Amino acid sequence: MNKRTVTISFTLLITFLHLSAQQRVVDPRDGNSYKTVTIAGVTWMAENLKHRPDGKGAFCFDNDTNNIPRYGILYEWKDAMKVCPEGWHLPSGSEFRTLKNHFEIDEAWENTASGPVSFEIKLGGMQDHLGTFTEMDESAYFWTSTEYSRNEAEYFSYMIYGETPVTDISRKEDVDDIPGSEKSNKYSVRCVKN
Repeated sequence: MNKRTVTISFTLLITFLHLSAQQRVVDPRDGNSYKTVTIAGVTWMAENLKHRPDGKGAFCFDNDTNNIPRYGILYEWKDAMKVCPEGWHLPSGSEFRTLKNHFEIDEAWENTASGPVSFEIKLGGMQDHLGTFTEMDESAYFWTSTEYSRNEAEYFSYMIYGETPVTDISRKEDVDDIPGSEKSNKYSVRCVKN
């Protein structure tokens, strides 16, 4: 074998290994395809959910459907609780804590490589309960299935302050710090495999 053949073979092997680490799941309801990643034994969608259920409670940022491919849909909590496809569920606060504790290197959150360690955060912003869209390309908010009260639920957030990424999870016991969120706010959804 000459040097060129070895180089080509090595490149093909690396490409195969890289692509084989990337898994995808297709939502049978609408045909949307999502990258997945397994982190600490749990399989997550590595993209924001894009499914548009019938009725109210699901919105695209600025009501612009061009934002859906990159940022997905923003959901009210009650819709987020039932929007994941069959065999998947809205993660609990505990599942997000495990995910957060797994990442020690901040770059892995936003890394757009299709490798096995990227959660691929998309800074899709949010829509508050008054209908105002804010924070696109600055922050990401994700609903958890953990309910605090009739009107509030737990959420996971990823924000950029200056150039520093900051992750956090709202906590009922830290009401003065990061309380739960109004369930009528609209946040992104990542689903976890059952």
